[in-house]
Amino acid sequence: MNKFYVTTAIPYPNGNPHVGFGLEIVQADVLARYHRALGNDVWFLTGVDEHGLKVYRSAQMEGISFQKYVDRNSAEFAKLKEILNISYDDFIRTSDRTRHWPGAQKLWRACAEDIYAKEYEGLYCVGCEAFVNKKDLIDGECPEHHSRPEKVKEKNYFFKLTKYKKKISELIKSGELKIVPENRGHEILNLLNDAEDFSVSRPIEKISWGIPVPDDTTQVQYVWFDALANYITAVGYGRDEENFKKWWPADTHVIGKGILRFHAIYWPAMLLSAGLSLPKSIYIHGYVSIDGEKISKSLGNVVSPKDAISKYGIDPVRYYLLREIPTTEDGDFSYKKLEDRYNGDLANNLGNLISRVAKLIETKLEGELNFDDKFFDKEVGAKIEKTRKDYHKAIEEFKLHEALTRIWDLFTFANAYIDEKKPWADLADHPEHFLKTITSLVAVIINGAKLSEPFLPETSQKIGNAFGFNLSTSQVDKLAGQKFIVTKTEPLFPRLK
Repeated sequence: MNKFYVTTAIPYPNGNPHVGFGLEIVQADVLARYHRALGNDVWFLTGVDEHGLKVYRSAQMEGISFQKYVDRNSAEFAKLKEILNISYDDFIRTSDRTRHWPGAQKLWRACAEDIYAKEYEGLYCVGCEAFVNKKDLIDGECPEHHSRPEKVKEKNYFFKLTKYKKKISELIKSGELKIVPENRGHEILNLLNDAEDFSVSRPIEKISWGIPVPDDTTQVQYVWFDALANYITAVGYGRDEENFKKWWPADTHVIGKGILRFHAIYWPAMLLSAGLSLPKSIYIHGYVSIDGEKISKSLGNVVSPKDAISKYGIDPVRYYLLREIPTTEDGDFSYKKLEDRYNGDLANNLGNLISRVAKLIETKLEGELNFDDKFFDKEVGAKIEKTRKDYHKAIEEFKLHEALTRIWDLFTFANAYIDEKKPWADLADHPEHFLKTITSLVAVIINGAKLSEPFLPETSQKIGNAFGFNLSTSQVDKLAGQKFIVTKTEPLFPRLK
C-alpha cells in the first residue's frame, strides 16, 4: 500500500477561520479523500500556529493569558472538521509541549552548525511575522498587509540560508522539489537570487510566548522556524521515530501564495541543514477576495465558512470553493455567485437529473432496475471512461476545478441524453429502447457520484442511497448484475428562491 501524507499550512488563531483558509483545507481534504479512494494509506494534517507577535499582542489586548487565548481560538479551527466535513487525521498545535516542542528543539539542534548569533537592525512586519527589506515596501508599507513594518534592533540567532541557495535552486529545477503551478517555481528561483540568512529567534524580553531556544534562556524560537517544524513533529519527529519514518517526507504541502517563500526556501534549507528529506511537492493556491474586495477586518467583509454553510449547506459551499475558484489562481467569493452555482449546477443540472431518472424507474419499472450490460450504450460507456481519465489527470495536476468541470460535463451530457432519447415516449412498443436509455443513465449517475465523492462526500452518498447502491463497498466499473432499488427521497438541492 502506498502512503500519502498531505498537510495544510497552519494559520494563526488570532481570529476565527475565514473562507480563504476554508478553501485551503477543502482542497487538501479532496486530495486526502481521493487518495483514500485509490487505496492509499493517507495521513492528513492541519492545525494552528500559536506563537508569534500577532497572537502575543492579541492576547495582551484582551487581557487574558496566552494559553487561554489560543485554547479558545484554536478550538474554532478544529471545528472545521464538522463545519466543512473535513477528514483530517491530526490537528497539531504548536503550543503543545508534548507533541511539538521536543521536535522543534531537536530540529534546532540538528541545524546548530548553521545557526549563529548577531546584533541585527531591520524592519519587522507583524502581519508576515518576518523581517522585510526596505526595497520591497510600497510607500513604506508591506505590500501583503498594507501596514508599516516596525523598526527593530536586537540580538537574534540567524540561519545560514545562503549556504543552501544553490542546492534549493537545483532541486526545484530538477523537479525533485515539485512546485505547482510551475510559475510559482519560477517565482521562487527569482526570490532565491536575493535571499539572505534569516532570523530564527526573538529575545524573550520582547516576546516571552514561544519555544525556548536550546541552551539559551534569553531567546525563543522565531515563529517560522517553530511553525514549519509542525510538519515533522506531528508525525513523530523528536518523540516517535518509527512513525516519523513511516510518513516523512510529506507528499504535498497545500499552502497559499503569500507564504510560498517560507515553504519553498526557508523550509527546504532547514531540512537540508538537518539532514532530513524534503517534501515531494508544494501545491499553491491563490487569494480569495469577497465581492472583489480583499478580505479585511477593517472593511467588515470577512466571511466565515460557518456563516456560509448555515445558509446553503456544506456541499454547496465546498462545491462553490472548488469549482468557482481556479485551484492555483486568485478567486472571488460572493453569495450571488454561490446562489447562481447552486441553482444552475446543483439544482437544475445534478438535482434535476437524479429526479428524472429516479422517477422513470419508480413509475415505469416499479422502482427496480437490474443492470444488464446488453442494454448499456457503449457510446455512453466511452463518455464515462473519458471523463474518468480526464478527472484523474486534473487531480494529479492539482486542477481540482477542472476535475469538477469534467464531472459536471458528464451530468450535462446525461440530461441532454434523456431529452434526445425520450425513453418514456414509446415504452410499450420499444421496451428495449427504454431499458437501454435508463441503464446508461444510471451508469452515468453512479460513476458521477463516485467521482464526486472527494469533493461532495455527503451528496455522493445520498445519490448512492437513492439508488440502493453502496458507493463505499461496490465497484462502479462493474455494474453488471447489480440491482438498483429507487427509494423516494427529498430533492437533493431544492432551488433557492
